[in-house]
Amino acid sequence: RLHADAQTYALFVGFAALHLTTKISPVWALVSRSLGVLRANHIKIFEYTMIFVEPVTLTARGLRLVPLELNHEAGLRSAAADGELWNLRITSVPAPDETRGYIDTALQAREEGHRMAFAVIEEASGAVLGSTSYHDILPAVKRVEIGYTWYAKRVQRTHVNTTCKLLLLTHAFDTLGCNVVGWRTDNFNYVSQRAIERLGAKKDGVIRGNVLRRDGTIRDTVMYSLHKGEWPEVRAQLNYLLSRPGVQ
Repeated sequence: RLHADAQTYALFVGFAALHLTTKISPVWALVSRSLGVLRANHIKIFEYTMIFVEPVTLTARGLRLVPLELNHEAGLRSAAADGELWNLRITSVPAPDETRGYIDTALQAREEGHRMAFAVIEEASGAVLGSTSYHDILPAVKRVEIGYTWYAKRVQRTHVNTTCKLLLLTHAFDTLGCNVVGWRTDNFNYVSQRAIERLGAKKDGVIRGNVLRRDGTIRDTVMYSLHKGEWPEVRAQLNYLLSRPGVQ
């Protein structure tokens, strides 16, 4: 999808080409100057979008979040197979034959500047445990959402999700300078809703009938957010949860 500036730029290119062939030099001079301004503005917008969330590796408590790449395909297949997670109608976990397309889609979204997908790696074994992402990246208001999150069944209800969220929130608020971090989930995904609420996020509301599920039904989407002013308390709570004896 083109930005409005890019669409205007394209129109000027066509207009310029038409008048160039008729050798109307005053018109061409005006168009040429306009093209320079529009091109510069569009490049600035594009670059700002792309550099707001750059590829980065985040590490803590034996986990490593690395930018998702094609070489993670086998690991993602294995993680999803632990529990056959693709059979859950309320998630976006790829089936084995959909894994390559899942990664391709994530990489395309990264190029477009609105999603940064990570593979979640267990440092000790190098195994891929799942995936998570920043998405719906809005540089102008410094807002990102955290989603597309799923883990192999064997590491669910362990420290993995809390650690990943702490890493992503810390990077979003402390490095990127975000004003707001958001989440969204299926209205029937009660496990996800409870997990988001345990993080300290506030429920913003429900968007009715806005997304198709994999089975063709239409879901309502529950929206949550965390404001930068709430982050210090949430950070303290997450660190406390992870420091308790017996947390694995």
